[in-house]
Amino acid sequence: MEVIAEDADPIRMQFLASLLRDAGIEAVLLDQNLAGLGLAIFPRRLAVSAANAIRARRLLKDSGV
Repeated sequence: MEVIAEDADPIRMQFLASLLRDAGIEAVLLDQNLAGLGLAIFPRRLAVSAANAIRARRLLKDSGV
């Protein structure tokens, strides 16, 4: 897995993950449980397989997010 985005905003990260999934790229949100521990200041990470990393980054860049 390769991390392609980091952000502390959980809504934005869910949106990015949905955008990738809609394009057929399996995406995994990491560090979601930190918010439950009161650690919301730490960014969540979005990861995809190494084989899809370039395509996923290009998709996010082209979509302007």
